[in-house]
Amino acid sequence: MSGKNRGKTGAVLKIDNVGGRILVEGINLYKKHSRPKRQGEKGETVIVPRPVNWAKVMPYCASCGRGVRIGIRTEGDKKIRYCRRCKASF
Repeated sequence: MSGKNRGKTGAVLKIDNVGGRILVEGINLYKKHSRPKRQGEKGETVIVPRPVNWAKVMPYCASCGRGVRIGIRTEGDKKIRYCRRCKASF
């Protein structure tokens, strides 16, 4: 929602509930320099995603085409998440 990655979308790779961080594909990318493993091999630069605070992320609604707030409604004995904007369920 904010910072250098504002407006970007990506798939969630990992969620850390204890630390409150989310790893999203293609968001918060940094270069990591790795040393050569064997003699004669060159070191390389690898681009890796770093986790982002969960408060900076919004669910993406495919029907609205944007990040939205979600609500929870009960249908029978099941809880279903839905888009507050267009009422489409996730």
